Amino acid sequence: MRAASLMAAVMLLTPAARAGFEAGAATADITPPPGYPMWGYAARKDKPAEGTRDPLTARALVLKTDAGKIALVGLDLGRAPTRESMARIRDGLKADGFTELFLVASHTHHGPVIELDTWPKDRPYVRELESKLVKLIKDADAARVPARYGIGATEVPLNRNRQSKRKDAPVDRELLVLRVEDLTGKPIAHAVNFAAHPTMHPAGLMRFSADFPGAMARHVEAATGGAPCLFLQGAAGDLSPNPPPGVTGPDAFGRTVGDSVLSLAKGVKCGGAGEKLAGRREELRFKAVLDVKNPFVRGALNDAFFPELIGFLEREYAAGVRPTVTTAVLDDRIGFVGLSGEFFCEHGLGLKRRARLPHLFVLGYCNDYQQYFPTIQAVSEGGYGTGLPVSVAELGAGERQADRALIHLYQLRGLVPDVP
Repeated sequence: MRAASLMAAVMLLTPAARAGFEAGAATADITPPPGYPMWGYAARKDKPAEGTRDPLTARALVLKTDAGKIALVGLDLGRAPTRESMARIRDGLKADGFTELFLVASHTHHGPVIELDTWPKDRPYVRELESKLVKLIKDADAARVPARYGIGATEVPLNRNRQSKRKDAPVDRELLVLRVEDLTGKPIAHAVNFAAHPTMHPAGLMRFSADFPGAMARHVEAATGGAPCLFLQGAAGDLSPNPPPGVTGPDAFGRTVGDSVLSLAKGVKCGGAGEKLAGRREELRFKAVLDVKNPFVRGALNDAFFPELIGFLEREYAAGVRPTVTTAVLDDRIGFVGLSGEFFCEHGLGLKRRARLPHLFVLGYCNDYQQYFPTIQAVSEGGYGTGLPVSVAELGAGERQADRALIHLYQLRGLVPDVP
């Protein structure tokens, strides 16, 4: 739903909640140990973190109907778990009957490197992270109770296009809030979808931090009795925060976003029926325009990354760029699209317009990560995120993924033939 003004547009779901709809939520601390390498800025290379400014948290929300079950997970990480990590996480949950998983990184640039899965040698952080996420999702699943849901949307002037110089540069200003509560009206969780890079701390700060999404979540949780607040990052590849006058730093900006979330959630009336829930996942393959084996390329990468990370990139792109598109639809009213990279906002805007759903969560940095996917028109303008070394897939890869997601959204509703 796209509002023409900054006034909130709240969707009222009128059917009575069914006994078959259940929801549960849980949180877990995923802060790395001291001295672990930080992710986010090339100048750091493999310099270890000096400590923790604020803890990194994972928050999970499980939604279940008689037809299916999904897990939404908000992560205070720079990227979602790798392909190998996702496989191990799915394997750890294979007996729990999940239709789909959506593990969404906030994209904080003050999180850990999770491509490095052998450090510390005695207890690798990445292996512990995988175990924590499996347990977190199981805990949220075990906490399920009969529930109902509602959703609200508004537009807020809190982000800006950082790439385009055009006067009509696209910006997705939608703030989308899913409220889930038990049958007494007590909140179980809030899921917040908004698109902006969490890069409000200086690169020189060598301490782990959740940046503004963490401050937003803590602010909302404090005001709602501790119910987990998931930040689900959007198509933020070309979007940065746009703090209003007088608001500086990630903490203040996070509270500002949180105030908008609370204002919107206050008007949401929960009554979602929770009758239908379907999902699917597809891995695509594109030509990689970055040849990591080329000695000149490898030399350039060596100036920006440490050897273990270069080795990871070589393995990741050896067979091309292989992003994952994950989709789900709840009650033919709410759609979820998970994309495993940094998608420019016009991809998200186009999906929302073309999906013909009342509300669509476009989730970037979801279920793995293959760097930037700019739009074709953005590539024609140039600028950061539109080319090497951070955009490594062939031109048009983002559009083709958006099209596949769109097809899935229509197939899941039975509106187009369910064929490959």
